[in-house]
Amino acid sequence: MQISELYIYPVKSLSGISRDEVRITDRGFEHDRRWMLVDEFGRFITQREHPKLCLLGVHIMGDQLNVFDKQQESSIRFPLFIKEGQSLQVSIWDDSCEAIFQDSPVHDWFSSFLGKNLRLVYMPDHTRREIDRKYAVDQDINSFSDGYPILIIGQSSLDDLNQRLDSPVGMNRFRPNLVYTGGKPFEEDTFKKFQIGDQVFHGVKPCARCILTTIDPECGQLGKEPLQTLATFRKTNSKIYVGQNTIASKSGGHLKLGDHIQVIERKPAMNFDS
Repeated sequence: MQISELYIYPVKSLSGISRDEVRITDRGFEHDRRWMLVDEFGRFITQREHPKLCLLGVHIMGDQLNVFDKQQESSIRFPLFIKEGQSLQVSIWDDSCEAIFQDSPVHDWFSSFLGKNLRLVYMPDHTRREIDRKYAVDQDINSFSDGYPILIIGQSSLDDLNQRLDSPVGMNRFRPNLVYTGGKPFEEDTFKKFQIGDQVFHGVKPCARCILTTIDPECGQLGKEPLQTLATFRKTNSKIYVGQNTIASKSGGHLKLGDHIQVIERKPAMNFDS
């Protein structure tokens, strides 16, 4: 098994960026989900409520992020990271943490795109959003990702799913950070501890999937698939699972395409309702 794709999502719920190499930080891949859109109450905004967000592409240009509307000739550029700004308490699911922002036309651009009063905020290094202690390995922290720093999915898992679908879907429906080739379909379910180079990872929780996977990333339209088909063979306790939420044991290392994956310890395969 080896790494075939690596992704970061600098702005939560916007399009991802494919990378040949990534650096591991204390909260996942470097630059992954450090920016997030919030409403006037500081509550996080995602494609779940606003599928149109999938139409915003993202490029890294030096030390800048360029966000562009895929359907219109409109874009906005802002720093890849900031070190200071006005403080704002933001909420994401059941968590609350400090973010910072800077007054700029960026907020107006996003607000105009979605027709809603929005603010773009950044997670500074001093903010510590802790992972659910039930699944944490150590005193692990997270960025603005839903719950865990890194999501791994096998290409064979997607291939197996697409064989069951009338119209195949792309891996971007599942927004992984790390995709690998080799192994059996959904083998990542059993990854409890694995190693890539000198970096050890812990598979801590299978990833429950939501309506976001049914949004066509090319046009923003909602459908029934792939959740409808996944429910026939990947559902248990009223939830549908694809991919493994993962925590890195240390920061500072690098991953690159082609790196080999060695499974050190496994856990039992999941049992599903059907």
